[in-house]
Amino acid sequence: MSMSDPPDATASPIPLRPAKTSVEHADTSRTHPKPVIPRPKLRFECKDLTHPGALVFFNTTNPVSVLSDAVTVVLQTLYILFEGKAAVPPTRSITLVLRPMPGVAYTTGIDIDNDHKEIHFSLDYIAAVKNTPDHPQRQREEIEGVIVHEMVHCWQWNALGTAPGGLIEGIADFVRLRDGLSPPHWKKKSGGDWDAGYQHTAYFLEWIDVKYGEGNVIRINQALREREYEEGRFWQDLFKQSVQNLWSEYARTIDKSEEPSSDPAKPLGETGESEEGVLNESHTDEGSKVSSEEQDNRRKQTGPPSGFV
Repeated sequence: MSMSDPPDATASPIPLRPAKTSVEHADTSRTHPKPVIPRPKLRFECKDLTHPGALVFFNTTNPVSVLSDAVTVVLQTLYILFEGKAAVPPTRSITLVLRPMPGVAYTTGIDIDNDHKEIHFSLDYIAAVKNTPDHPQRQREEIEGVIVHEMVHCWQWNALGTAPGGLIEGIADFVRLRDGLSPPHWKKKSGGDWDAGYQHTAYFLEWIDVKYGEGNVIRINQALREREYEEGRFWQDLFKQSVQNLWSEYARTIDKSEEPSSDPAKPLGETGESEEGVLNESHTDEGSKVSSEEQDNRRKQTGPPSGFV
């Protein structure tokens, strides 16, 4: 191209019509934020590292994982599934203390501040639990199950200290049951009182959660938050009937084949005690109980209750 030739013309850019797309409407629906699980400070103490129970614990259990997982299980079971509307107790720290002592375990708040909890777990009890061919993970599962049970006591409501002890313990074992950590000796029973506690009441609460819809044990726990327990009003408000009617209906649903046999339980390991006796010694062995007066005093705390497994 010579200097006298005009420069080539360039076409003016023509805006292209955007391709037709389906109209996207803004999502105006309100989204609920994902519930945040409280994370208290977790602490751990072992009073005797050479104790046989300590060796079992450290060979089967990671203390960081077992405490963290127990917090998550308890809060998801009793609070998070309630669409974020459930009030959670203000527990700030939890210390697991392994030490030689009678019984199984108990939970308490420290004297100066009930928002700081301690779970005391018997090394003697841990040493007595044995793996078996039928249950090769028995030691690990029992340790996890007891800690989950006690962790519930760090977070549950107790009707300003007036809730029946059997209901408190039943809720704790309900969470353990829901987490798949029920020991092999647990059985459903139709006899006795509904608030006998522990697995006896836990299976009753499980039936309520199935019969009347998941989340009803959460409702029971929330109803124990702000007012004292009055049995008639409490159950009538929640289920429009008495707890005795519920218990009678539950008892009728238990198949006779699920009733415990009258045969004596087999010995557990080398302890010379039956499995039923060892695993429930906190409420069958007088030596492992606290006095009824002390239990009443603990239930009268204004915060979440102390509890014995």
